[in-house]
Amino acid sequence: MPPSAATPRPTLLIIGGAEDRRGRASILKRFVKLAGGRKARIVIIPTASSFQDEVVQAYAEVFTRIGVASWSAVNPATRLDAGDPAGVAAIDDATGIFMSGGSQLRLSQIFAGTPLGEALHRAHRRGAVIGGTSAGASIMSEFMISLGDEGITPRQRSSQLSRGLGFIEGVVIDQHFAQRQRYGRLMSLIAMSPDLIGIGIDENTALEVVDGVRATVLGKGGVYVLDCRAAITDAPDARTGAPLLVSNAVVHSLPAGATFDLEKLVLVDFVEKHPDLDIKMTIAQSSQP
Repeated sequence: MPPSAATPRPTLLIIGGAEDRRGRASILKRFVKLAGGRKARIVIIPTASSFQDEVVQAYAEVFTRIGVASWSAVNPATRLDAGDPAGVAAIDDATGIFMSGGSQLRLSQIFAGTPLGEALHRAHRRGAVIGGTSAGASIMSEFMISLGDEGITPRQRSSQLSRGLGFIEGVVIDQHFAQRQRYGRLMSLIAMSPDLIGIGIDENTALEVVDGVRATVLGKGGVYVLDCRAAITDAPDARTGAPLLVSNAVVHSLPAGATFDLEKLVLVDFVEKHPDLDIKMTIAQSSQP
């Protein structure tokens, strides 16, 4: 039975990094709204960062400015600390969890398969919004890029996959996408694992994903969806470092206002507010197979 309108639905807010925190902070305002607005109970997870105290302070300040009265931090230093009952209880009580940038490999090492990781999955299933920026975005997918060369050209063995937290299955998420020229590394991985879908998210841009399927773009940049299911590639035979042949791949470039079906891999809707005329243009493609 589908959930009713009053039933919270599993929601992710996946941010490509460098989101605005000092100006309008529209993406973070959206996170707070999804978490319950002024009644939100937010947990900040700064574990990926090398500057954890500063990260907590920065996000606490912006969430407080937006109007959140209740926030706390959960920050295990080791995998053993990820069994802390107080941290588990905080996540179990939260309506929104926000993971900072830094090292996604650190997040994976500490959270995946631990009591805190299990608490995050419980929170997601019951409808608490899970937000993450940069490393906190990459960790959300089933698999994540733990290291890789940057650049436009896909190259053999230029990147490495590790296990993510798996809030969204069958995809690999990359962040700072256009700003750090990460098209090549994501395309190389998806070409070599064509059953996976690549998602690249620009800075100050977010993908709001509901029920693991319906994905809407917010913010200033774009989101790119890479589909190599029908692609031809020389990945099995190319030498290390060589440019890869990738032909017949499908790339979707999605600006703010685009809504995309991650199961059918089709555009569902596009609503653009024209910056000069203050009108909205709508393109609906929900009739696509």
